[in-house]
Amino acid sequence: MKRIVVLTATRAEYGLLKPLMEKLKADPYYDTRIAVTGMHLSPEFGMTIREIESDNVPIDKKIEIVLSSDTPVALSKSMGLALISFSEYFEECRPDALMVLGDRYETLAVCCAATNARIPIFHLHGGETTEGAIDEAIRHSITKMSYLHFTSTEGYRKRVIQMGEAPDRVFNVGAMGVENALNTPCMSVAELEESIGFALGERYAVGTFHPVTLETATAGKQAEELLAALDRYGEIRYLFTGANADTEGRSINRKLKEYAQCHDNLCLVDSLGMRRYLSALKNSLFVIGNSSSGLVEAPSFKIPTINIGDRQRGRIAGETVISCQPERHAIGEAVQKAMDASFREGIKRSENPYGDGHTSEKILEVVKDFFVKERINIKKKFYDIHFEI
Repeated sequence: MKRIVVLTATRAEYGLLKPLMEKLKADPYYDTRIAVTGMHLSPEFGMTIREIESDNVPIDKKIEIVLSSDTPVALSKSMGLALISFSEYFEECRPDALMVLGDRYETLAVCCAATNARIPIFHLHGGETTEGAIDEAIRHSITKMSYLHFTSTEGYRKRVIQMGEAPDRVFNVGAMGVENALNTPCMSVAELEESIGFALGERYAVGTFHPVTLETATAGKQAEELLAALDRYGEIRYLFTGANADTEGRSINRKLKEYAQCHDNLCLVDSLGMRRYLSALKNSLFVIGNSSSGLVEAPSFKIPTINIGDRQRGRIAGETVISCQPERHAIGEAVQKAMDASFREGIKRSENPYGDGHTSEKILEVVKDFFVKERINIKKKFYDIHFEI
């Protein structure tokens, strides 16, 4: 039996990892431990640990690290808490591997603790680029600390190899979000409306807007531009989820709350959870904001995504994605395009570039092969690519 710790720190990350957690728990070969931290344990961000508990997912450890501030100092202090606390947890738990997803600052700190403890790291969604966010550097740092890599596209697989990771440890398995989108039983609009206490009607859009963390003091202004653009389409209902606990995320949430108090066509919730979020996407007119879900999950439903600003710049985008500047007129034009009948008809034939929906089973097949055949050796060699400059 092999002991694997699966880390989850945010609502979105948990939703993506859930199928993988379930398959690991069902396989007697693994002693699966779920470690919960970050935004999950913060009342300000919806205490989304309740969703994990309601899914009857056994939690091995709850580790609080989020401070009541989103300044750079506060985020660094949270990373320090994570490094200290997870160092102690790993000494107590002694796992054979740590499984992580993505590019969050708390994930980087946990991976540092795992590296010091000589615990192999299995990383999902490496090789991706988000040029407007600090996540870019964090993601690549996690890649260099990780042993097995599970990328969402072949292009990202090549980028991980370009970073010196051996090809026989890097696997293109597709995105977990696509698996969820294609396999999660969705709620009807009526059920969703009852669940959130807000009438969506037949014409509604789903929004999530996060700060662009490599920019300074732009979050509030960009949120204002977004809301000004939505004013032009007051006949549409809007369902927004709150911003993450990133620098300036709270300023975006304040703007959204103020707008919702004065406009009865916008509903803001801290978190929808995976099933409600995918249900909302499925029947929406379009997705708007700068969340990766607009590029990864939304294309599975053949609905337009309005991708605003630079947060996701550099990430692979399919035909359903309309990118625009964070300025009200540009956003308004993008909404107009998303509503255009010919555009909507054209994307019905589009393909999602992030895989076929069988991601978790591909990951577990690789992991078991490495464990059973004792192929894990954390003394990695740098894989050089020969080229001419």
